[in-house]
Amino acid sequence: MDVLISGASIAGPALAYWLGRFGHQATIVEVAPALRTGGNAVDFRGPLHMGLLDRMGVLPALREVQTGGTAMRFVDADGKRLMEWPAGLAGGDLEVRRGDLARILCDAAPTTEYLFGDRITAMAETADGVSVTFASGSRRRFDLVVGADGVHSGVRRLAFGPEEQFVKHLGYYVAGWDVPDEWGLGGDLHPTTPPTALNRTEGMLIYNEPGRMISVGGDHRHTGRAGAFVAFASPQLRYDRHDRDAQKRLLHERYAGMGWLAPRLLEALDAAPDFWLDQICRVDNPHWTKGRVALVGDAACGATIGGQGNGTALVSAYVLAGELAAAGGDHRVAFPAYERRIGKFARGTQKGGDTTGKFLAPKTAAGIRARNYLNNKKWVIDLTFKIAADRSTNLDLPDYPALAATR
Repeated sequence: MDVLISGASIAGPALAYWLGRFGHQATIVEVAPALRTGGNAVDFRGPLHMGLLDRMGVLPALREVQTGGTAMRFVDADGKRLMEWPAGLAGGDLEVRRGDLARILCDAAPTTEYLFGDRITAMAETADGVSVTFASGSRRRFDLVVGADGVHSGVRRLAFGPEEQFVKHLGYYVAGWDVPDEWGLGGDLHPTTPPTALNRTEGMLIYNEPGRMISVGGDHRHTGRAGAFVAFASPQLRYDRHDRDAQKRLLHERYAGMGWLAPRLLEALDAAPDFWLDQICRVDNPHWTKGRVALVGDAACGATIGGQGNGTALVSAYVLAGELAAAGGDHRVAFPAYERRIGKFARGTQKGGDTTGKFLAPKTAAGIRARNYLNNKKWVIDLTFKIAADRSTNLDLPDYPALAATR
């Protein structure tokens, strides 16, 4: 079959890989002019995630670019440590930059056709396929269309309805951008950095004021670059998601007057090419398939941060392609089986995103103190480890090639 996939981040290339393994032709359309570079760190944890990466043959390449995991150190305005989460909890078994992950997954599916700088604007289902119109004006027919285009999925909007029906704002926004590593967070102290409590501290340093968090973190690859990351409490905002300058102005307004390293990090924001801003939200879509259209990853069941969306993207891509193989390409059989197979698992992993904003940026000074006090307790860290591990492994996957051979 010819399958069109919208989105070239994680779920899209992973699905293209497995479709190719099972004998189908995948085409990926991506609104960006090229694969995005940089981006925030993403992680995988447990035998389910790591086993799929191993089966795809991408683990060696990912280990070459892994950040080494990032310990989260919460500090006061003078850099004094208040509370710390270990790297294994914050970064899982494997942590890489999102851009590196997308590139390696795309390289793993060499027969995939890519349409960069374009997007789907209309779809019309027929008896034997889907007629697709692109923003470029071209029209093509595909057997199936899959939305792997994130929580703000255009495919979901066209096939299922407006975003407001499915995406719930969880009270916070997050953003990230690259900055020079002036603090030795990647292990190499910048020669012009004066002696401070921050010197030679690998990992992520996090500072809070009520309702606001700002942080900076490096990795172990000694790149000379670090990543700024922020989270702030806010009702849902209206802004142009494609206007980077307007989004940067919004952040300057939100973080005006903040202490610690905030002025320096915001100064670097203006020149940062790899910048992103999004709400912390959860996608609640009761069905992930409709006719010849399916959703995978965040488009189906996303949680912006804290919901193990990267691992779920891998799992949903494998299961969707595998169920199509097991059903001999009959989407009427494969699509319901796909939803049954991973629905409970995926919605369970989403739950981790519901409390992320409250953890990162408590709205009161008392809330900040309470978080720091509780999360310095070993039993709290151990319990959090267990919950994350249980959510990431609570699924048994079939061997689809064996099923396909049997059929």
